Amino acid sequence: MISTDPPKRFFSHTLTQVLTHKPVLRVSDAVQMQKEWSFAKTHPLLTGLYRRLFTMLSPEELVGHLQEVLETHEVNWQHVLSCVSTLVICLPEAQQLVKDWVARLLARAFENCDLDSMVTAFLVVRQAALEGPSVFPSYADWFQASFGSSRGSHCCSKKTLVFLFKFLSDLVPFEAPRYMQAHILHPPLVPSKYRSLLTDYVTLAKTRLADLKVSLENMGLYEDLSSARDVTEPHSQAHQDVEKAIAVFEHTGRIPSAVMEASIFRRPYYTAHFLPALLTPRVLPKTPDPRAALIESLRRADKIPPSLYSAYCQACSTAEEKKPESAAPGMKVEAVCAEGPLGPLAAALRELRAAMTDPTQYDVVAARVAVVSERLGAALGRAEEDGSSGGSQIQLSVLTPGLEQQEREVADLLLTCFCQNLIVASSFASPDRQGPWASRLVTAMCGRRLLPVVLTRLCQLLRHQGPSLSASHVLGLAALVVHLAESRSVLPEVRVGLPAPAEGLSVAEFFSSLLTFRTSETSLFCLKFCTAVISYSLCKYSSLSRDTLCSCLSPALVKKFQFIILRLFPEARDPLCPEDTADPPWRPLCRPSADWQQAALCLWKQRTFQELLKEKEFHLTYRDWLRLELEIQPEVDCLSDTERWDFQQWAIHEYFLPRPSAVGGCDGDLQVACAVLVDVLIDFRQSSRSYSYSENSDLVLSGCPGNRDIFSRLQEMAAGLEQGPGAPRSGSPPQGHFLFGVFRRRLQALASGWDVAARLQRQRELLVYKWILLGLPPSIVVGRPQAGRPAAPDCTEFFHLVNSELRNFSHGSALTHDLTVHFFRGLLSACLQSGDPSLTADLVLTACQTECPLVLTSALLWWPRLEPELRSRWRRCLQGPLPQELQRLWEAQRFGRSCLLPDTASPAPGPAWLSAAALYFEIQRAGKDSVKSQLERLGCQGEELLVFLFFFSLMGLLSSHLTPHGRPRQAVDTPKALDICAEILGCLEKRRVSWLVLFQLTETGGSLGHVLLRLAPDQYVRLLPFAFYSLLSYFDEDALTREDAFLHVAVDMYLKLIRLFVAGETGALSTVASRSRERRGQGDPVGLITEARRFLLRSIPRCPKESFSNVAEVTRRRSLCCVCRRANESAVDTALPLRGEPGGAALALWPGHLPAGLWLPASLSPGPGCLGAALG
Repeated sequence: MISTDPPKRFFSHTLTQVLTHKPVLRVSDAVQMQKEWSFAKTHPLLTGLYRRLFTMLSPEELVGHLQEVLETHEVNWQHVLSCVSTLVICLPEAQQLVKDWVARLLARAFENCDLDSMVTAFLVVRQAALEGPSVFPSYADWFQASFGSSRGSHCCSKKTLVFLFKFLSDLVPFEAPRYMQAHILHPPLVPSKYRSLLTDYVTLAKTRLADLKVSLENMGLYEDLSSARDVTEPHSQAHQDVEKAIAVFEHTGRIPSAVMEASIFRRPYYTAHFLPALLTPRVLPKTPDPRAALIESLRRADKIPPSLYSAYCQACSTAEEKKPESAAPGMKVEAVCAEGPLGPLAAALRELRAAMTDPTQYDVVAARVAVVSERLGAALGRAEEDGSSGGSQIQLSVLTPGLEQQEREVADLLLTCFCQNLIVASSFASPDRQGPWASRLVTAMCGRRLLPVVLTRLCQLLRHQGPSLSASHVLGLAALVVHLAESRSVLPEVRVGLPAPAEGLSVAEFFSSLLTFRTSETSLFCLKFCTAVISYSLCKYSSLSRDTLCSCLSPALVKKFQFIILRLFPEARDPLCPEDTADPPWRPLCRPSADWQQAALCLWKQRTFQELLKEKEFHLTYRDWLRLELEIQPEVDCLSDTERWDFQQWAIHEYFLPRPSAVGGCDGDLQVACAVLVDVLIDFRQSSRSYSYSENSDLVLSGCPGNRDIFSRLQEMAAGLEQGPGAPRSGSPPQGHFLFGVFRRRLQALASGWDVAARLQRQRELLVYKWILLGLPPSIVVGRPQAGRPAAPDCTEFFHLVNSELRNFSHGSALTHDLTVHFFRGLLSACLQSGDPSLTADLVLTACQTECPLVLTSALLWWPRLEPELRSRWRRCLQGPLPQELQRLWEAQRFGRSCLLPDTASPAPGPAWLSAAALYFEIQRAGKDSVKSQLERLGCQGEELLVFLFFFSLMGLLSSHLTPHGRPRQAVDTPKALDICAEILGCLEKRRVSWLVLFQLTETGGSLGHVLLRLAPDQYVRLLPFAFYSLLSYFDEDALTREDAFLHVAVDMYLKLIRLFVAGETGALSTVASRSRERRGQGDPVGLITEARRFLLRSIPRCPKESFSNVAEVTRRRSLCCVCRRANESAVDTALPLRGEPGGAALALWPGHLPAGLWLPASLSPGPGCLGAALG
């Protein structure tokens, strides 16, 4: 056996001679010039010599030899640092060794204040960082990690701190501006008592930057400090800032905070560089794109000078007149001229392809990739890509991805080269024997600036041009996606515009999200792409463990492959034979005449793939299948209507229904299948995917292609549950319907509260619930009667949904017509199945009087359209008169109509609130301006009815404020609503009927509030103080002040009104008032509060002593004391004790005796001249 020691000694000696040849360069020269000694810029003869010398020495021996030479010889710094670059490029194992070596050098430097070790550490780090983030951390990241925390060696003592800053100061005259900027913006951590050391260095560095005409103020908004390159020119960085700002604006819908801060604190850069880059003249699109929207938002915020904006508009008009012909889309790369900007990059890529002929020559491939990486920066108009891509997020727009022309050309050249290289490599070797060229090239694409360009171009190709891609492009891009997913642990998340989830996506999930099944063309492309990705992965990682293979495959993509192959190929639905052991079809796919469908079936039958599908993360669950099926557009589906019905029936009833829940099935439970379908359907109806296909702007009820058929399957399964063996048996105890269980669970998970966002989210959710309810059998709403027992059908779940949710989104005191009709159809259905139909109807409607009165008032509102159907179906199916409770509704409606006729009114049926509702709805339908004469005709029995009628008129008044353009049958204009309230109020006062109880409603059994609070939305109940004081000018003050409850109610309403204003809940009322203000203070919360305060000041001295007993309790409960304490005064508490002195309270509360802002905290007051001034 021949010893390797002599060759090693020879190679070590030769390396020493190279490193010490002509040591004429000083350290200062190395600091200034090392940027030109990167691997890509070093002469190929020298890098080739290094690679040959490395063959006999291990990475550990090489690093140790470098260290020994530097410690014992005078060296040629150019050769040493170019050797470091070659070492980290060609030997990946050496990268960590270099990091450890640098850490030891730093420790020794600070331990002994060793300047040589310090110099060596900084030079080695900067040199390695020049080769990019795929090889070594950026200099800025290393500097911050080494010196930015208390764990750094520099924090040991004052001596080490002085040593560090002395060293950095000595570097200032020689180093590049980028390093000084990194030191300033990511300074070392320094104890406060030694802060002057850092301050002195920062001053010195800033002075040097000023001498070099480099300003920190001119740095970009999103400038990458992790590069060791020279400073980018401000105008060049500004274009990058504009792209980033547009991406942030598109994602958030708001002007980026960095832009707003720059407009204030960095105005020179903002006005001289950022705005000119943003306002580059162009042909404006017909539909404003994100750039146009950002410009408009900045203009409205007064962040663009009018003269500059005017010049921009004029220049855009000129560009429109000279509009060139648009280029044809597609992934086409023309032949690159050698003298063009892409020439050097194309040449480097050709050299890389030549190096691929021998996959075992890792160092050659690595060298060629390093040259490609260096040329990439130059082709993009930027310097070296050595900014790390990790630690941040990439923001892209899926619907409208855009690139500059230069970026697109570079991306196309890279992707085309990758695809061609893959086809060439696959012609002589399988993926697992092609060497590391693909991984290395993909790593070069993962720079901080290049990765978003590559991802955007891939988005354009896969999402928008997929069906038009050639087979070689599909194969190449599939392999590229696999290698990007392989590196996902070090890549940033991707945040995309709609349609997408709110959270960021991993790179693998991002690529999977680009594949859709909307049309037959996109479905077939998805089949091809998924087949290529999975086949390449199985071949590439065949020798690795199952866990490694799983980590390189996106579960979402594997599920999409299962979905599409089961959908398109009926033979794939049959059980697989155990002997199916076909190999992954990668090699057949690389042939010109590849059969993609046969390849997909071959992959499906492949044993390794079937074993992979047993992993839990790759299970295609019933929920996954529903989500994917909902994306299909039936009009352009590759399956016919009959084929689609067959597939959906097979998938639900034969595949997922009998499968265990552990593998994503339903355990044979049809009710579980229905519940999951409802859950997924609700999510889909609310997702952005359901809006992007339709021009209808209606919130949730817009057209959602794809869900028609799935909803039909839900209707079929729900009917099966109602009529089949799964239906509840007669005599069994009633159980809630699964549908309401789904609704209840989802509502509990929603955010509670009355802010706009929470209300809109809840309203959107309820609109979908309503849509589902109306599409399913009405018997779900009412339930089945129990045979042999005189019990009403169970409506508890529906009543709860109405009282807790639907009531709050009703208009006034009624549900919508469609929901009302659906309930009564369900009631008729229950009656048809009952042994005593009339009794069943009476029991349900009687229960409504106490449990869900909103159903009855809704029936009265829609009675003219509801009655004909009810009578017709009852007469045809049951052949008898209407049940007593339905007859009561008819009588109430007849009473309301007769009250408006000149003849004597019909007797009012009970309960009184039902007749009052009928009368109020008739007043609305008639549109009368005055009902005073009709009200006076009501007899003594009408006093209670008038109180309820006043309540409904108050609801109508609030509805006119909140929905000024509401439905014509449910809302009248505000002046008319106010007149009706005033006339009813006048009639009550004339009869001396107390109505204050309407403003003291509580939810207690048997009380007035038990019914009325279920007839009004919670928002309307909270706004009752506004309605109370809107009628101020119509109060009979003498009569009111004689009532014991008046002062209690008036103060309570006043305090609640102030709280509403402070909480901002009167904002909608203010908006309406600003449109039309025919009466003083009407709809104006500020004016209303002012008038209410004056009213209280007048009324308090006139109230009887007995009325003061509960006021102190009110002020404590309603936090008046808290409000007044902030102003160091308590007006009511001051006024009420002075009641014994005539006029004392009025004097104490008069504006002249109160400081401004007394009735509102100064911090909450709208400002001088508004509420504070009005009440002061």
